[in-house]
Amino acid sequence: MGMNVVGRDHSSVTLTPNIGSVLQNPSVTSPVMTTPGVTMADQHGSPSASPSVLLVTSKTAVSVSPPLSEDAREFVCGWGAAFINITVTFPMNKLMFRQMLHGISTSQAVKQLKKEGMKNLYRGILPPLCQKTVSTSIMFGMFDQYSRLLKYYHPQISDGATLAIAATLAGCTEAILCPFERIQTVLQDKKFHGKYRNSLHCARELRKFGLAEYYRGLFSILLRNGPSNILFFGLRTEIKEQIPTPDDAWWAHILTDFVSGAFLGAFISTVMYPVNVIKAHQQTQVGGPFISMRETFYDVYRSRGSRLSRLFSGAHVNYSRALVSWGIINASYEILHKLLYS
Repeated sequence: MGMNVVGRDHSSVTLTPNIGSVLQNPSVTSPVMTTPGVTMADQHGSPSASPSVLLVTSKTAVSVSPPLSEDAREFVCGWGAAFINITVTFPMNKLMFRQMLHGISTSQAVKQLKKEGMKNLYRGILPPLCQKTVSTSIMFGMFDQYSRLLKYYHPQISDGATLAIAATLAGCTEAILCPFERIQTVLQDKKFHGKYRNSLHCARELRKFGLAEYYRGLFSILLRNGPSNILFFGLRTEIKEQIPTPDDAWWAHILTDFVSGAFLGAFISTVMYPVNVIKAHQQTQVGGPFISMRETFYDVYRSRGSRLSRLFSGAHVNYSRALVSWGIINASYEILHKLLYS
């Protein structure tokens, strides 16, 4: 959109359409709002003329562009990092899930998986591969976009509040992928091995119970995603800065990214572990009434001898998996980020 800037030298200036681009123009000495095709005299004589988005101040002319960026690199970085992670850590995740669901020891869970054989080890990987890659892509990409929106429309909000709001909104956006997590949970439960052949078959069968059946455990996911994202985006830079880098070698930076991501991911996943236990029990039910988080918590608590410690059955495997998983995600994200932004 062409704009004319009126100044003492009557020079023509062309502005690039970058976000928040600023053109220095010291020749202008008073604030002026211009309108395409309208002269200065017309503007003073016609109060109904609509102002342009170009604001000329005493020293700057600011071209206001939409706050959303068309750059998709943050989404690509998140997707690639999650893909690498899922293919490496899926067996550990399945082991942890069995302990979550049945409250059994690691050795018992390993025996279960050995008995079922290799053909079932990667059973159910398609939903998390679809869900987690897209979810992590949304997590990084939408956090960036929501941050832009908040800083554009509400610049008065503090950086900490902007981060918390953007992280929470990104977590809520991730929750639209709840059906993938739901199908993964059903397929990983051994009681459904003879009932559902694969992900597509499970998806078709769940449809018989209505659309809401795909979203069992949605509130648990929302309660997990928001706080988890706030902790991750709020602490990842601070933790990395506290880790000494041995030298400037490329592997040293990768190691630092891995360690910082591993520590943070393990901490967050352990804090949120009971929420995941409740979610797993909600999502392994097919058909019937929807049970609230509170009711599910008391059912699990009583079934495990009314001991809070037993809500953390499998937490050590979860901690170990998160160390590897989030270490891979964080390091892979930083590598892809450097490659795409170089």
